[in-house]
Amino acid sequence: MSDQTHKVVVMAHCHLNSNTKVRGLACYSGARLEVVLPYLQQQYGIVQLPCPEATFLGMKRWGMTREQFDTPAYRRHCETLLGPVIDTLRALAEDACSVECVVGVDGSPSCGVNRTCVGYEGGEVEDLARNGSLPSARLTSGYGIFMEILRERLVQAGLKVEFGGVDEGAPASAGGR
Repeated sequence: MSDQTHKVVVMAHCHLNSNTKVRGLACYSGARLEVVLPYLQQQYGIVQLPCPEATFLGMKRWGMTREQFDTPAYRRHCETLLGPVIDTLRALAEDACSVECVVGVDGSPSCGVNRTCVGYEGGEVEDLARNGSLPSARLTSGYGIFMEILRERLVQAGLKVEFGGVDEGAPASAGGR
């Protein structure tokens, strides 16, 4: 590698592969180009995070809130997934790469950065089907479980990295790129 510093961005899995989202929630097909392309055009390397929800619950899951994911088992799962990611980011940093930012998905109970989905109150799956949505679910300020753990692990690894969240209901806006 040359003496030049190379930049790296860390992205939530679904920015590069919407197929892992809960069925019906992807507002784009494949990769979210308006998020990904500006980084590629600026010669950033991209580290794609694993999708913690898909690897924990599979593809036939439904939308859930932060409270439903905030369990010891899911936190352990996230820690396990993040071990190799942290190792990779640390190695990149030691090899003259600048880990610039993490791009999350605002509103996600796992990958939210500025906002996450909360409000679980219990109930039956039939109620969801009958009503068409979980009426108590709402967005609130804060990190999703996975991003919260990633942030903690980056600090423990001595890596100072900015976090930005993309609001999927609005034009892409993570870190001004």
